[in-house]
Amino acid sequence: MRLRAAHAVPAVLSAAAVLLLTAPEGRAAPSHLPRPAAAEHLPRVARCAEGALTLRAKAVPGAPSVIRVSVTNRGAACAVDRFPTVTFGDLDGAALPVPETRGGTYRLASGATAHADVRTIADPADPEARRVDAVTVAASASQWGRTFTAARLGTGADVRVWEPVTTWWQPTAAAADRVPGAQSRTSSGE
Repeated sequence: MRLRAAHAVPAVLSAAAVLLLTAPEGRAAPSHLPRPAAAEHLPRVARCAEGALTLRAKAVPGAPSVIRVSVTNRGAACAVDRFPTVTFGDLDGAALPVPETRGGTYRLASGATAHADVRTIADPADPEARRVDAVTVAASASQWGRTFTAARLGTGADVRVWEPVTTWWQPTAAAADRVPGAQSRTSSGE
């Protein structure tokens, strides 16, 4: 499985940590900078506690290379990462977001559910496909998440994986289905 971010993410995080630890006091995070205009109308919320979240995942009927995932917040309003962290069995790396992003958060109101689609492989007949027996989904990279077996997902005996991608969290499953780049050849009818 090719995952472009598998090596870049740890290097970027290490560099960021070094910069923050070596910055002179008062310069690491200037408080005088304005917040982005789009975020001004939303009050800041805390990160969601993993115990307050319910994760679900299921393959799309007739398109086992597309898995619909959802997260439901059973606690107070909180934030999760902008897109789910999806890993595959014992393979290194995670599904990359479409569209590409450097991060951010998604706000979940109390009782709200967010949805995302994960395309595990563009062409299920690809000879380079890897096969795993389970997929782990987390609402944020800092959380353990929940593991779903291939049988529970409805993908058969295994999940085929090659260059997986995931959508950002969306307010509805239909909105996640419409994100360009997340559909497989099987699900889009190509």
